[in-house]
Amino acid sequence: MSNVLFDEPGPRARRRIRIATIAGAVVLLGLVALAVRQFAANGQLAADRWQPYATWPMWRYLLGGLWSTVLAAVVSAALSMAAGLALALGRLSRRPWVRMPSAAYVETVRTIPVLVLVYVVLFALPRYGLDLPLFWKLVVPLTVSNASLFAEVFRAGILSIERGQSEAGLAVGLTQGQTMRLIVLPQAARRVLPSIVSQSVGLLKDTSLGFVVSYAELLYSGKVLANYNGLLIQTYIVVALVYLVVNASLSKLARTLEARQPRRRLFRV
Repeated sequence: MSNVLFDEPGPRARRRIRIATIAGAVVLLGLVALAVRQFAANGQLAADRWQPYATWPMWRYLLGGLWSTVLAAVVSAALSMAAGLALALGRLSRRPWVRMPSAAYVETVRTIPVLVLVYVVLFALPRYGLDLPLFWKLVVPLTVSNASLFAEVFRAGILSIERGQSEAGLAVGLTQGQTMRLIVLPQAARRVLPSIVSQSVGLLKDTSLGFVVSYAELLYSGKVLANYNGLLIQTYIVVALVYLVVNASLSKLARTLEARQPRRRLFRV
């Protein structure tokens, strides 16, 4: 869907992008090589320090943390998409009393870091008698934050649908709501699917804030494991690799879905 949000780069722009990409890759590889050299010099690459991660109990514990991460991400994504769709429809409403609060929510929440929302749920709400279960102390702030982001994704998708689609629905006797539900939204959902997957990658990474509320997601599980076995560097490298595999798989899925989308004209968000 990214090709509908901006013009395709020309030959010079593509050449500059390739040069910047190669330069960035070289710098990154240099930093990785330097890090590996330092690890080797300090004995961090010794086989005995990595051997525990060839055993099932270690992976069973980390996979339990990964499951908690995925569960929090899936629940947050489902609630965020539902709320985001409602906000997108609110922003497109002709009624000011619906449109203005929806726009205010989206524009305000998008500027607030997720960590601040986590602290609000963790420290502020209990003072007013609302002490959520541990799972929801992570899911609620993630939902509040990502709802505004999904709202813009859905709004962009709805605006990308040709006006004639709505006019055709109204011409055959459908109401405005029926036209939106039966004609516009199904097409918009297909168009924004790659962006939804991409946004879900960011949401999955945000679940790492679970360590703030002591929710046993992957990063928190890695922290506990590192404190137990004393293998700090090895544990966090393994955790980072797990995140890399999961997020790279989702990113690949997003690119595949985007490649299957037909090219469309530029539309305004």
